[in-house]
Amino acid sequence: MTDVLSRYQSGKLWDFHGGIHPPEMKSQSNSTPISTAPLTEKFYVPVKQHSGTAGSLLVKVGDTVLKGQPLTQGDGLRCLPVHAPTSGIVTDIAPYIAAHPSGLSELAVHIQADGKDQWREQRPIDDFLTQPPEQLIQKIYQAGVAGLGGAVFPTAAKVSSARSIPNSAVKLLIINGAECEPYITCDDRLMRDYADEMIEGVRILRYILRPEKVVIAVEDNKPEAISALKFALHGANDIDLRVVPTKYPSGDSNTLVKILTGIEVPSGKRSSSIGVYMQNVGTAFAIKRAIIDDEPLIERVVTLTGDKIPNKGNQWVRFGTPISFVLAQAGYQADERLPVYLGGPMMGLALPDLNAPVTKLANCLLAPDHFEYTPPPAEQSCIRCSSCSDVCPYYLMPQQLYWFARSEDHEKSLQYQLMDCIECGLCAYVCPSHIPLIQYFRQEKAAIWEMEEKAQKAEEAKIRFEARQARLEKEEQARKERAQKAAENRRQEVANSKGVDPVAAALERLKAKKAENTTTTEVKTIVDEKRGEVLPDNTDIMALRKARKAQRLARQQEQSELKQTESAVENIQNSSENTAVNNDKKAAVAAALARAKAKKTAQQHSTVEPVTEKTVSMENLETDPKKAAVAAAIARAKAKKAAQQHSTVEPVTEKTVSMENSETDPKKAAVAAAIARAKAKKAAQQHPTVEPVTEKTVSMENSETDPKKAAVAAAIARAKAKKAAQQHSTVEPVTEKIVNTENSETDPKKAAVATAIARAKAKKVAQIQLKAENKE
Repeated sequence: MTDVLSRYQSGKLWDFHGGIHPPEMKSQSNSTPISTAPLTEKFYVPVKQHSGTAGSLLVKVGDTVLKGQPLTQGDGLRCLPVHAPTSGIVTDIAPYIAAHPSGLSELAVHIQADGKDQWREQRPIDDFLTQPPEQLIQKIYQAGVAGLGGAVFPTAAKVSSARSIPNSAVKLLIINGAECEPYITCDDRLMRDYADEMIEGVRILRYILRPEKVVIAVEDNKPEAISALKFALHGANDIDLRVVPTKYPSGDSNTLVKILTGIEVPSGKRSSSIGVYMQNVGTAFAIKRAIIDDEPLIERVVTLTGDKIPNKGNQWVRFGTPISFVLAQAGYQADERLPVYLGGPMMGLALPDLNAPVTKLANCLLAPDHFEYTPPPAEQSCIRCSSCSDVCPYYLMPQQLYWFARSEDHEKSLQYQLMDCIECGLCAYVCPSHIPLIQYFRQEKAAIWEMEEKAQKAEEAKIRFEARQARLEKEEQARKERAQKAAENRRQEVANSKGVDPVAAALERLKAKKAENTTTTEVKTIVDEKRGEVLPDNTDIMALRKARKAQRLARQQEQSELKQTESAVENIQNSSENTAVNNDKKAAVAAALARAKAKKTAQQHSTVEPVTEKTVSMENLETDPKKAAVAAAIARAKAKKAAQQHSTVEPVTEKTVSMENSETDPKKAAVAAAIARAKAKKAAQQHPTVEPVTEKTVSMENSETDPKKAAVAAAIARAKAKKAAQQHSTVEPVTEKIVNTENSETDPKKAAVATAIARAKAKKVAQIQLKAENKE
């Protein structure tokens, strides 16, 4: 590092390898002072305008913002914030076309200007020397200052990195004012028009970095700028002014170090590795504005040049202003046949869409006409003339790199130092075969960066995996240690218990318990060998519990069905008390009442024991809910009969019977069948020739309450009634045909009709009997 200062202080200027002298074309735009571009109504501010990552948004749609207000918040010195270029309202946050040859979009904050251009609250500093360097670096970061020479690297990160170099010392601070590329004059005019402020920014950098020497390097084709700087320095000896020869690309940082010191920066390293720190004159001016005036970086000087632009010159343009608006204000007439370049003719990029916004990278807008631009000729085969190698300032071999790039041989490309290429465009400029070498190199660099990014992610994943494995092994080792410790504790416990192993003792107790229970109930046990516990097998107990639960559920269901049956019978009784002539159900109830009255009259002259409630209950000793309901219905019918002993019997015709049975609910049919069987039994008891209806018969008849079985029981009752009727010639016989007809269908409704007819006939028999006895 000491050699760097000694070589610089010698005053000698060194030449570099290669380089050319293209037409400068700077006089088109450097003849007038810097002006201010008018404000557009709509700004599109990209959230990422620097080399690094984008910050997180601080605003949302509908927010009102002021000029200089942060729109994003960075995370670390390499993630710069961006600021509102003017006051207005955030109308959208969405992708917008980027100033890039790919034509892709990037996230941007859309701001509708309110025309007031109102600043946020500012806190300027009169004397930066009263502030500590760390605080000044933080202000530079908060202002979003990035390198305006073309790399747009975050300035705060670069300054902080230079301060952290081992053995401190930045020996030489170089302020780059060479501006070597043709057509571009933004730095030239900045040094002419704002020399004092630019030098103030240089002194701020000098205060932060504390270099031993500071120099401003300017090409000799800028005499006005050199004069302005000398005047602004006023003979001060803290900053040197060094004029260098005009040669492209002398403005490259490593090339300028070689010119001033004769030392080449090692491959793959930065100039800070040899004690040299470099910043652009535009960056120095932005630092002054950020520290002294508390103004973030929201605008920059942009060169408007090319024969297609009538009003050439340099303008202060706010970031986010559409390029088409800037060109239109300068008198540009769009022509699809001619491109517009962002940057100079050597390193610039052709814009696919002029609606892209101005960013921190935009130092020049070049719009050539037919005399300045010709379409690129067709690419031809390389003739290996070595012209590209002769002009390369970094001693590279572009023709070899071209073959490696085309074959995607990334290892060879790295071996031949492709990453040292500064993309100055000299190789493509001198190529007689018109090969766009820079395009191939950019594509190869992008592929290598992607490959390195994947490798880095894979390495990070490997590190995470290894860390996880180490953690798992550590946990496993801890578990083993705990198990060993537990085993030692058990051994100690055995030793303390005079050699009795607790596990063996537990097993012995288990065996003894099994032996005791072999004569009674066998108890199954499970021995946990790991813990030494004896656990009972409760399978049988659980099965017994399930059986009890099933029985309990069955009983509950039976009780529920009983309640439903009782409710149905009560409904029938209630409906019978409210008899209506035109209601079929009420007619059925009336018929039942008539049958009960007939039975009462027959019983007045009979010595046969009546079918009492007790008899019915005896017949229904079964606890079936449906049978209990039948018995209850019979009991209620007999009670009603006793109350109606002195009333006239209402005749029950066959028509009435058919009306009674218009509704044939199976439960009602069962009730009617039970009453019919009781009457048949009474009639049979009056004559010894009639087979008595015994308790056994009744119980058999009532054993099942299924509708089909009820129909069968009704048929039996009808047959017995027929026998009783046949003993008197005046009674209409119940023929076999009728019985067969009645039994031809087992439908519950038909069974109920047949039952009603049988009851009517039984009633007639009783009436005939009564008349005969009266005559006698």
